[in-house]
Amino acid sequence: MNFRSDNEAPVAPEILHALCNANGGDAPSYGADRWSLALDEAFSECFETPVHVLPLVSGTAGNVIALSQVCPPYGAVFCHDEAHVLVDECGAFEFYSGGAKLIPLAGDHAKLAAATLEDRLGWFGVKGDHEPIPAAVSITQGTEYGAVYRPDEIAAISTVCRAHGMRLHMDGARFANALVSLGVAPADLTWRAGVDLMTLGFTKNGALAAEAVVLFDTDLVAGLSRRRMKGGHLLSKMRYVSSQLLACIEHGRWLDFAGRANAGAARLGRCLATSSEAALAHPVEINEVFVRLDDALDRRLRDAGFDYYPWPGTEGVSRLVVPWNVADEDLRAFEAVVSGA
Repeated sequence: MNFRSDNEAPVAPEILHALCNANGGDAPSYGADRWSLALDEAFSECFETPVHVLPLVSGTAGNVIALSQVCPPYGAVFCHDEAHVLVDECGAFEFYSGGAKLIPLAGDHAKLAAATLEDRLGWFGVKGDHEPIPAAVSITQGTEYGAVYRPDEIAAISTVCRAHGMRLHMDGARFANALVSLGVAPADLTWRAGVDLMTLGFTKNGALAAEAVVLFDTDLVAGLSRRRMKGGHLLSKMRYVSSQLLACIEHGRWLDFAGRANAGAARLGRCLATSSEAALAHPVEINEVFVRLDDALDRRLRDAGFDYYPWPGTEGVSRLVVPWNVADEDLRAFEAVVSGA
């Protein structure tokens, strides 16, 4: 009964079926296959606007390729001080961009606020060549604490970006979960709200090492493929990633998977909220639950076979992540342990 991470869940059968179909014989390499060539049209339909898609195998690769495209080596990207790109990617952006800077900002539930960004940008422009140029902002959807940005919140951040000549990037590792949580269209949480480009994750949501960079501003396309090649991320057998991306968005599968995970997390959240032995640390908005557990409840859950993740740097807080394939019997067993039944 594993609630450690959605990265540990298996691949969805529908995605494995798509991989098997892509494996049926030879196909052109380096993105010239029919699956890769179909991505732009399929994702443009999904997002209701022309987009350009780069298939990749990791979210870190997506983040650094996307951000390096909009930030020069002497530039700065603003992000939350818990952002994955800052604390979980081993300086990959700084390395890949040739030395650009990440500037962390605080915010409740790992969300940036437009006012905080505006205030921080007010410090720039005084020291001239001594300071990096503000080039972009990166926000995570949903955040590292499982919160979601509403369209108006994204639009407010975008307005600040536009006023300062900056680009807005979204790390969408759990973007599908945020979509289901808010019940809005993909366009509403991205380009309509002012997002220029995003890293769109599928691995946490039923796929096998399948991610994408999606460009909403197609003026950013020039040079992007060579940036990917120089970083070692041009895939010779790209069809195996592209076929997964297509299979995920076809027939709304990515939303079905995310909806199942979100519903499971909501059940855990409701259960824990009623217990005197637990206290939610953050709102439950996607498939992540952050909670403070009394020692006695923690022991009962561990003894019953539940596995979850003590959150680093936050004493007493554990993270439970519900995967796309959560079993109802596991949820019922969890509820029984928490209730003492």
